[in-house]
Amino acid sequence: MQNDLRHDRRRPRAIAIAAPRPPLAAPGHALLLAALAALALLLFSALPRAHAFSLFGGPKEVKAQAGVVKVPVAEVSDGKAHYYTIKTGGKDVQFFVLKSKDGVVRTALNACDVCFREKKGYSQEGDFMKCNNCGMKFHSTKVMEVKGGCNPSPLVRTIEGGNVVLREAELKAGVAYF
Repeated sequence: MQNDLRHDRRRPRAIAIAAPRPPLAAPGHALLLAALAALALLLFSALPRAHAFSLFGGPKEVKAQAGVVKVPVAEVSDGKAHYYTIKTGGKDVQFFVLKSKDGVVRTALNACDVCFREKKGYSQEGDFMKCNNCGMKFHSTKVMEVKGGCNPSPLVRTIEGGNVVLREAELKAGVAYF
């Protein structure tokens, strides 16, 4: 019998240890996911407007017909800036249209005389358009009225038959900003 005991001691025994699996929705995981989501939102908000658009399809592309671009007034009457692009001269010329608080439909290039080289454009913050490069804010009721500096570069428009009408030639002249 002693022989058997010695033999058992020499032979290694396999011991199975089961470690508990962490639950899938552990509090640490939820915190980590929330932190990652907050970081993604922070990074997205810091992106230049032109680049931010590319993540979600970009500004709406429009085409000129008979030398004009038409945007339905009903499409831009919600007080929000609506961004558009037209391909011309091998570049995308971006502009925005918004109906300001005073009821006027306003149009401008998504660029200014000062910061256009950065190609960041403008974003809307309430009743203000904010330069995504330098952070200057401009009241939306001043778009098309105040020119130069970091103000949005105005575009002449007319309202005809329920449409905002922009001349293709004026949009083409804006190619230097892009």
